[in-house]
Amino acid sequence: MSVTPEPGLLGSQMSLFAHASLLHRADPDSPLPGDGVPYPDDEQHRDRKFRPSAPNDSRRSGADVAALLDAHFADPSTVPGDLVEAFHGLYVPIHPNDHISAAACRVDADRVRETGRWLVQHATDRCAAIVGLALLGTVWDEDDITLIKTIGLLSKHFGPLAAHALKRRRDGSDALLWLAERVTGWGRAYVVQTLCEVGGIGARQWLLRRACDGDFLNGYFAGKVATTAHLHEAITAPDPDLEVIDHTGRLLATMADSDGMGMTLEHYPPAPAVLAAHCGLAGRLEPSVERFYVAAQLAGYLQGAAADRIAWPEGGRERVLDGYLALVNREDWCAVARAGLAARDHRVTWLAATLAARLGLRAFTD
Repeated sequence: MSVTPEPGLLGSQMSLFAHASLLHRADPDSPLPGDGVPYPDDEQHRDRKFRPSAPNDSRRSGADVAALLDAHFADPSTVPGDLVEAFHGLYVPIHPNDHISAAACRVDADRVRETGRWLVQHATDRCAAIVGLALLGTVWDEDDITLIKTIGLLSKHFGPLAAHALKRRRDGSDALLWLAERVTGWGRAYVVQTLCEVGGIGARQWLLRRACDGDFLNGYFAGKVATTAHLHEAITAPDPDLEVIDHTGRLLATMADSDGMGMTLEHYPPAPAVLAAHCGLAGRLEPSVERFYVAAQLAGYLQGAAADRIAWPEGGRERVLDGYLALVNREDWCAVARAGLAARDHRVTWLAATLAARLGLRAFTD
């Protein structure tokens, strides 16, 4: 008598890795559309019974996954394919986990790596692919880098473990930079924070110019970027390049609005000097909608109560505020803002609705 497979476990026959590879090949230099969503296994994860919650005791998170791994590795006759559906229905942590790491450390490293590589490359269920990536995070073979980078493109679920696994490898910094250019949202937050931990000249140059992409989630790492990449040194150096100037403005505007997420400007000691330097340098640049938006945001912040908590030199706050206001009220800058308003650029329409009257922005009040 034949046995009908459980409907929830049928799913797609395409692996998560093949899905990421296919989307990546279509546009190799950009993030995957929609972070790769929907995944091939979405149907089998739509049912709430296959989306278990984390245990109430966080210390137990990953313990049942580790127990399954222990049982699997204890039997020398098992093969990685035996684990394809083993974790479906369990809560599988997407961040590095002590229980899973300990299970991997109780086994020969070659077998752990073989199992991890097979699951990452062939698993058609995200739970098994995540466990495979967690196993690769406990070893350090450089031959795994391409595999880890590719699955890491599905960054919402695989970003934290991919960043952790790459950090352990000799050429991990270059791989992290590659991945950082191709992820957005939460995935970008995971990768950028890891780059801050890794450091190095290449990482610093990238962090100073490209870390913030304008997403709201940049607030979780903007302050860390400013401190670990030594933003104060870069923006006060002789003749910083355009990318550093523009990205400094984006970092400052993000930190001005990151309360409850990450470091704010009032908790960033070099804030007065960095704001003054950026204001002076921005005035030498050609106007653009992005530059207008950043300058107006920072002027609005400097008018608010939070800016009172910054340790300003005497008259420093007023000078920087006046500098930003003079900049956004220059006729050439106003013309750019009006063009953005006519084009219904969301940044300019937001300014017109929220800050224009309080700041007296000529671009809108005239």
